[in-house]
Order: sequence, then structure tokens, then C-alpha cells
Amino acid sequence: MINKTKVLIVEDNTELAENLYEFLGEEEYELDLAQGGMTALHLLDTQVYDVVVLDVMIPGLSGFEICRRLRKDMNNQTPIIFMTAKGTIEDKEEGYLSGGDDYLVKPFPLRELALRINALHRRRHHDAQPLRAKSLRFNPGNLEVRLNGGQAIALSGLAAHIFEALIRSYPDFVSYDSLSSRLWPGRDVDANTLRTHIYMLRKQLQDAYGHSLIKTLHGRGYILTPPDPDQAES
Repeated sequence: MINKTKVLIVEDNTELAENLYEFLGEEEYELDLAQGGMTALHLLDTQVYDVVVLDVMIPGLSGFEICRRLRKDMNNQTPIIFMTAKGTIEDKEEGYLSGGDDYLVKPFPLRELALRINALHRRRHHDAQPLRAKSLRFNPGNLEVRLNGGQAIALSGLAAHIFEALIRSYPDFVSYDSLSSRLWPGRDVDANTLRTHIYMLRKQLQDAYGHSLIKTLHGRGYILTPPDPDQAES
């Protein structure tokens, strides 16, 4: 089975978006489309992508502003390729300073875009170092969790963000406020929403490993509780 590259295309030009979909196809890529800035931020808040192809001049928020929010507010390091008619050196400088990884000036050969997507995807997976907590291992490149070297399960969406935050903080806990701010930056989210996502992640881990692996510290937050290697089930 081929592991597809998941790409978010942010482009309000319907004709160009259709051309990108047709050229990239569905065999190698899993494609989502956003035609405005707020839609793009919503998808990036709730989904995990390998690469983002981001137009600069789109409704709602500019591509540069989306990139800045993604990097600074959401702490999201998904590789970003800007594609735009804004081709001056000042435009490119703004794009890279906002956090972009690549910059492609319209018009461009679609094959070139595919090559750049593939290069960024390879680089990200090569650079992603596994995170460990006792018998637990999490790969931020492919979002897979393994317990004691056994069966791998793939997380997605908010579950992957939650688990990564917990394992990066281990052996310390993550506060409710810190986790909510990471998942929903700039929003006032009901506490029950976070509890629901924690419950769903616990269930997924419990079903796979027989351990929920996440403990609630009442009034404080959540902490990862990996079993010792000799106690973990493979």
C-alpha cells in the first residue's frame, strides 16, 4: 500500500485548483482544498498535512498572514510552499520571513510544483526524530505511536497534536490552558471539548495497547503515563 502525501492546497482560483488536482492525481497524493484564509486555518487546526501549497492573494487572510499564524500562534511547522504572482525580491523576502519553506512564482510548470512538494515531504520525514517516553515512541513525521516496539497505530488530527504535546512535555504534565491554547489558539473553547478529545485518544490507545497512557491531574491538566518496558504489552 502506497503512503500518500497529504497536501492542503489554498487557492481561490477554481481553474488553477482544478488543474492542480488533475495533475497531482490521487495515486500519490491525498488533496484538500481551501479557497479562503479562514477555511485554511480551520483545516490546519483540525487536520495534519505533510505539505501546504499556499497562494498569497486569497480572500480573508493573505497567505503570508496564514503562515505567520501557523508558525507563531499554532506552533505548526508543516512545510509551506508559496505560489503567487508576487515575484519581487521584497515579496520573496516577506514570504520566507513569515515562515515559508519555498516560493514559486506564477506561472510555473505543474511538474515543478510536484517536485518541490516531494522534496519538502522527504526532508520533513528525514528530519523528524522519534520522541520517546519509557516504552513509548512517537514519530512526528508519520504520526505513528509504538508501545515497547510493538504494533504501530497512526494518529491524526487533534489526537496527534495532543499526543505530541504530552510526549514532548514528559515527564512533566501539560496544563489545561496550555493544551487548549495549542489546539485552538486565540479561541475560548469549552473545557468539555478538550475532555472529549482526550477521551477519544485514550480509547484509541486503550483499544490498541490495553493502556490508556494518559492520566488526568484534576485541577491541573494531563500527563503521559507510559508503562515500564518490562510491563508494556507488545
